[in-house]
Amino acid sequence: MALHAGRHQFGTDSGRIVLRTFRDGLAAQAGHDLTIEVGRWSGELTVNEDLDPADLEVRVEIGSLIVLEGAGGLKPLTDRDRREIAVTARRVLGADRHPLATFSATKFVRTAGGDGVINGSLTLASVTRPLQLQVSESGPDHYRAITSVRQSDFGIKPYTAFFGALRVRDAVDVEIDFRWPAGAGPEAPA
Repeated sequence: MALHAGRHQFGTDSGRIVLRTFRDGLAAQAGHDLTIEVGRWSGELTVNEDLDPADLEVRVEIGSLIVLEGAGGLKPLTDRDRREIAVTARRVLGADRHPLATFSATKFVRTAGGDGVINGSLTLASVTRPLQLQVSESGPDHYRAITSVRQSDFGIKPYTAFFGALRVRDAVDVEIDFRWPAGAGPEAPA
């Protein structure tokens, strides 16, 4: 990563955060495995003089969720279905009371080939829990991070329908695909 010491701002213009939910229960074939994108997010990375990351803060706007697609199910998703699912997701996540989710890194561990692990804490629905991101370099200045978030760990009851016969699995897969902007330099010191 061609980084310089200092603070670096980034967000939706340089990457995407995608959530993948999976159906479960006796009526699972009626539902869809969903791909949901976060429409608005931002972050700040602080890099030390030795070019090692020192701090990472990411803010996700829960009200910006966009349902991209649904796999499986008895019928394909319509645009109306996508809008209704997004509204339901915001309700389940309590976006009106907890509009932001935040990730704060506490430790960066590099491994071979530009890969690594970022340990930190995720705050979702006003509950903070440890979270670990597995990071891999997928090309020059291009990174991919993955993790899984259990909704119940944050006091969130996963969506259910048909008296519980159809439900969203508790664990949601999170994928972050990020390309560091060409020529990105540090923000001027405050």
